[in-house]
Amino acid sequence: MYWEYYLMGIIILPGIIFSIWAQARVTNSYSKYSKVLGSKGITGAEVVRMMLGVNNINDVQIRAIEGDLSDNYNPRTKVVSLSRDVYYGSTISALGVAAHECGHAIQHANNYVPAKARGVLVTVSNVSSRLLWPIIIIGLLLDIGVETVYGKVVLWCGIIVFGLSMIFSLITLPVELDASKRALKSLVDLDVLDNMEVAGAKEVLTSAALTYVAALVVSILQLVRFLLIFARRRD
Repeated sequence: MYWEYYLMGIIILPGIIFSIWAQARVTNSYSKYSKVLGSKGITGAEVVRMMLGVNNINDVQIRAIEGDLSDNYNPRTKVVSLSRDVYYGSTISALGVAAHECGHAIQHANNYVPAKARGVLVTVSNVSSRLLWPIIIIGLLLDIGVETVYGKVVLWCGIIVFGLSMIFSLITLPVELDASKRALKSLVDLDVLDNMEVAGAKEVLTSAALTYVAALVVSILQLVRFLLIFARRRD
């Protein structure tokens, strides 16, 4: 019966707590170093231009967008999008985030395999996750237990979706860590930040990386939850 879905939901509680803590750490770190200006007065947009130039990348554009922590790199359009505080800002947080997003652009230009694999999986993962919850909700509305054929379909959908989600998170983590590594190295090599300032940027990027660790943990726990339900049904 569906009570098992709720009861075994306790399994993912540690992951949820970890996710909340990781997100709070990101917010606090970003806020802390958003108040500290880099000694060289270089903006986030300028850092990206410098990094692109050193790596001989001429086909990537930079643009300012609305929102907080909405920064991203789109490999399809080859655009590094920076929130206005990052684009125009010269704080430690702004420089770290800008360099990190440019790190993704460099990955793409260098055909970094994990990044390419993540690009393929993101579409599959998004589609499958959107399909899972409508199926589960329909099952709840119809009050059909997992012993039925429909219930087994729901169960297998859960296993497949969270399996894909786990693989996606597993690939995403090294991609993000590599982008941060490239970012910190560039900030030093380009003499954008001194050693003390780089430590602050590293704190911001490390905190951000923990959110991806949390996503991986939650995905694993969700998969374990569905596998346990599956094993229970086979008994």
